[in-house]
Amino acid sequence: MRLILISFSVILLLFPTNLGAFPVQQIAVAKIDIPSYAKWGRMAMKETKAKYPNADIIDYLHRGSETKDGSTVEKFKLWLKENNREFGVFINIEFNTETEKVIDITFRESSS
Repeated sequence: MRLILISFSVILLLFPTNLGAFPVQQIAVAKIDIPSYAKWGRMAMKETKAKYPNADIIDYLHRGSETKDGSTVEKFKLWLKENNREFGVFINIEFNTETEKVIDITFRESSS
């Protein structure tokens, strides 16, 4: 990218009258914020794949989190497809809020 910008700058310096008529566009770079639950979402997908090794994960939803008594529960719903069967799996990952040590992971299947 820098090479292109430098080359364009050099061209503008060499040919200011010919290229001055062309509009110069500025490119805005968006900052990508990684959600705080991303780590737990990866874990939810990994654990789901281990529990359902023949299923494909076709959709993913973070359902929110709850914090109480020093632990946090991150809640997810993954939609799976295995052969001709599609089904949802609710995954809750409970961990110590301070240390992030996993306390429990629960799964519950759903038809919707």
